[in-house]
Amino acid sequence: QVQPVESGGGLVQAGGSLKLSCTASGSIFNFNPMGWYRQAPGKQRELVASITEGGSTNYADSVKGRFTISRDNAKNTVYLQMNSLKPEDTAVYYCYATNYFKYWGQGTQVTVSS
Repeated sequence: QVQPVESGGGLVQAGGSLKLSCTASGSIFNFNPMGWYRQAPGKQRELVASITEGGSTNYADSVKGRFTISRDNAKNTVYLQMNSLKPEDTAVYYCYATNYFKYWGQGTQVTVSS
């Protein structure tokens, strides 16, 4: 059973930084891509960033230049470094990992205070 597990969420002041981590285990197949979505209260879930096994990245316009996604293929782990955080970044952040299916983490809360 594949279950991505996130860590690293929390409360931070505007302008601060957080780093999220997510490890997906339980599959003999590589995960491609891996990434992060987020969902704020009353809003739809949106893609934040994704990264392929080869390292190609994709970002939402709202986080370009502030967030950096990376991964460690040997550990099936994806990271999201979030800098210059804004109150509008407040959301539950969900990790996902894809091979034949798309697997979701349980979510981690990120709260940015103004």
